[in-house]
Amino acid sequence: MAELVHYSTDEGVATITLDSPHNRNALSAQLRRELRDHLAAAAADDAVRVIVLDHTGPVFCAGMDLKEAGSAGSSTDGVNEFPEILTRIWTSEKPVVAKLAGPARAGGVGIVAAADIAVAVDTATFAFTEVRLGLVPAVISVTVLPRLLPRAAHELFLTGEKFDAARAVEIGLLNAAVPADRLDAEVERYTGMLALGGPTALAATKEMLRRARAAELADDFADMLELSAGFFAGAEGQEGIAAFAQKRPPAWVPVSEA
Repeated sequence: MAELVHYSTDEGVATITLDSPHNRNALSAQLRRELRDHLAAAAADDAVRVIVLDHTGPVFCAGMDLKEAGSAGSSTDGVNEFPEILTRIWTSEKPVVAKLAGPARAGGVGIVAAADIAVAVDTATFAFTEVRLGLVPAVISVTVLPRLLPRAAHELFLTGEKFDAARAVEIGLLNAAVPADRLDAEVERYTGMLALGGPTALAATKEMLRRARAAELADDFADMLELSAGFFAGAEGQEGIAAFAQKRPPAWVPVSEA
């Protein structure tokens, strides 16, 4: 069986590429399995500093494979497995960048929202099509709602209306929408910046961004002071400070093999 998701690494960047253009990179059982396994491989590789989610074909991801879901003997496996994939992306200790050369729908938008950074071509479109199929965008809401402006979320979830990349930037789904000939450079700009961060500092910062804030301001400051002090005194923080003083790259910055 031909592989539907490819994995490669280069100078600290792991690229996971959806390659099932015949069904618009829909989340079939095989694609889900391979995507999950490649995310696990990237997480386990200490040489990987940043993960890029890429795709072949004109569509980033069309969401769940409805042909599988509607076939005789179909099960709820897709719905049950998808949270694990979104969780792996959302909680990845390594920053995840979604790179879209085309549209995303439904579950595909959930993947975009789970990534830390999302960049798309300015011709890309998006839609939460679930209600028009008699379904609810329930699972993807876990990653999408923290990104979207509340008023836009109500509008787009309830109407299923298609919206463009400029609107996606405006409401918080995308970081940037660029012309097609600038997509690679814009993604490389982000991955280059992300690779400059300390690995444990990036992981801790991602966890901090996800955490619920303490009810009392004093408690929140106490928690953050403890976190900050630990990194100032830690090996990674000391290496970063020394590198700054000595005007050299920190030890964690990937070295080009060229």
